[in-house]
Amino acid sequence: MNKKVKSFLYNFLGFSVFYIPAYLLVMNYSHLQGLWIAGTAFMVSLILAPKFQAVKTHDGEKIYMKWLFIKGVKEVG
Repeated sequence: MNKKVKSFLYNFLGFSVFYIPAYLLVMNYSHLQGLWIAGTAFMVSLILAPKFQAVKTHDGEKIYMKWLFIKGVKEVG
């Protein structure tokens, strides 16, 4: 599998892990209605989810991760 596709899937899964619980929490415990629920959950997930990126290096293509809760950039296998 291509590293760019892999990093896209990691981004999607990482975002989904935060989006679904955030959506349910906002829907059940706030007075927001309509698109405000989805928009709020989207913004929370956008901030909290880790970001993955495929980068070409002299050693080949590698996937790197940056996350709010981890200092710096980490290489992902």
